[in-house]
Amino acid sequence: MKSPDDDTLDDERRSFLASTGGLLSSAWFASQWPAIAAAHDHAQQAAAASAPPAAWEYLSAADAADVEAIAAQIVPSGTTPGAREAQAVHFVDRALSTFFAAWSDEFRRGLATFQSAFRGAEPPAASFAAASSDRQIAFLRTVDKTAFFENMRFLTLLGMFSSPKYGGNYDVIGWKLIGFRDQHVFSPPFGYYDREYTGFVPYTEQS
Repeated sequence: MKSPDDDTLDDERRSFLASTGGLLSSAWFASQWPAIAAAHDHAQQAAAASAPPAAWEYLSAADAADVEAIAAQIVPSGTTPGAREAQAVHFVDRALSTFFAAWSDEFRRGLATFQSAFRGAEPPAASFAAASSDRQIAFLRTVDKTAFFENMRFLTLLGMFSSPKYGGNYDVIGWKLIGFRDQHVFSPPFGYYDREYTGFVPYTEQS
């Protein structure tokens, strides 16, 4: 059973998410379109896996733990699942080793700077992932305007809401949160022109 303190922490985490600004503005989406298109092209060429990879392709195990912890604060779980449950970290790992490889060096430098700054601010903690949630939130408030955090937010959201074939959105958790169903025919006026088309094959629900 959740305690009142748990509810307070959930509220704080949701407030932190809101404080980072609009998640997907039209201008932001437009600016990221080339990267999203590249991700789509790669996904069309890759077969969907049936489970998360057994080994990390880009991240080390320690880095993956920190990335997962950051993502879990960007889209926290509580009464609903968040980025941790959606396994957004697997999307980040796959993206930076494949279709977003051009960002990999910048991301690695940003993560190293983030980790170094956290150790300086929180010397008792062995890593960001090992710190308590309230300490994580407090530190993220000091870096939420940095390019690294913006990149993390972008990758986390893609890992939450893009097709599972990209590596995240485990068990279509993100789609369930927003009420999206992967189906070909929608109610008019959407899809009326291809209502009779029978060749659509839905994406697998597990990456």
